[in-house]
Amino acid sequence: MNTRISRRGRAAWLSAGAALLVLLTLGGCAAGPDREPLPPVESVDLERFMGDWYVIANIPTFIEVGAHNAIESYRIDDDGTIATTFTFRKDAFDGELKTYTPRGFVREGTGNAVWGMRFVWPIKADFRIAWLDEGYTQTVIGRNARDYVWIMAREPTMPEADYQRIVAYLGEQGYDVSKIRKVPQRWP
Repeated sequence: MNTRISRRGRAAWLSAGAALLVLLTLGGCAAGPDREPLPPVESVDLERFMGDWYVIANIPTFIEVGAHNAIESYRIDDDGTIATTFTFRKDAFDGELKTYTPRGFVREGTGNAVWGMRFVWPIKADFRIAWLDEGYTQTVIGRNARDYVWIMAREPTMPEADYQRIVAYLGEQGYDVSKIRKVPQRWP
């Protein structure tokens, strides 16, 4: 019997291991005892929030380091959960295409602004819509732990004044803004 694992098998195990590590990292983080929870927006019209969001900047998880052309897409499924597709190119605009498909679970009583995001069953990571403009064209997804954040927009660019205003807001909310990195976006 051949006990060697094929390259494809190794890649599958490595991908599963990376997803588990993300879950353990995201799932184990919460607001500290001396920190208030990150306030979400009052309410979110889920239908308007669905669709594509370009990641303008973030405090990246380890899988996002080097991401180019990152897009997060949301769709409400028939069961009320949020089908999520996160895609980006690794390390360059022509780098390897990476795709992740976590599922969002809207928490009752939160005005649709707080979700549990599940990458691997049964763990649901903290995901909160911390800022959203009235036109549903710019948003910030944050976490109570203030360890990761995503500044996103419906277009691949954002006016610098808007970006700076959002970064200042995140600083007021307890984020270490020196960790925020712009995500390269270049589209034809």
